Amino acid sequence: MSEPTSRYALDNLNVLILDDNRHMRGLVQSILHSLGVKNIREAADAAAAFKELQHFLADVLIVDWHMEPLDGLDFVRLVRTAKDSANPYVPIIMLTGYTEYRRVTDARDAGVNEFLAKPISARALYQRFASIIDNPRPFIRTKNYFGPDRRRQNLGAPRGVQERRKDAQEGGGSDGLSQSEVESLLGG
Repeated sequence: MSEPTSRYALDNLNVLILDDNRHMRGLVQSILHSLGVKNIREAADAAAAFKELQHFLADVLIVDWHMEPLDGLDFVRLVRTAKDSANPYVPIIMLTGYTEYRRVTDARDAGVNEFLAKPISARALYQRFASIIDNPRPFIRTKNYFGPDRRRQNLGAPRGVQERRKDAQEGGGSDGLSQSEVESLLGG
């Protein structure tokens, strides 16, 4: 694993990894160590992660999508909206092999800050950390959403319903998106 050229020292960050796969947690932890992150906690399920957040002041969460009984999206919503959430503003990186258009927009709409497609690399993970640092997004609260502003760039007035339907039809297939397509979708 070669370490990407770093502009930021990440050694003081507290990172919580939530993944039900022990091997994936170990891989992510190894990558984080290679990036200089020293204080890392792990959780194998959403309930344990939420409990850990009550006494571990995490700066970033790295969350897998597919878990039981609560999946990564449920966990993100819990962190963002639960009355007893320790930090609803914590940056969250969704790490998953699910890259279909609908899944990326579902993750965005749940309140993730960044989306990272598997397979993971040190460079890609570092880029997500840099994006969180370089481009912090204000949090917004609406009737049905609390989280980082889903608009990453000012694109003017929202498009009409017909165009959104067309976008959903064009991007709604079962083929996964590449990481660059995900970033384009999220406006990064």
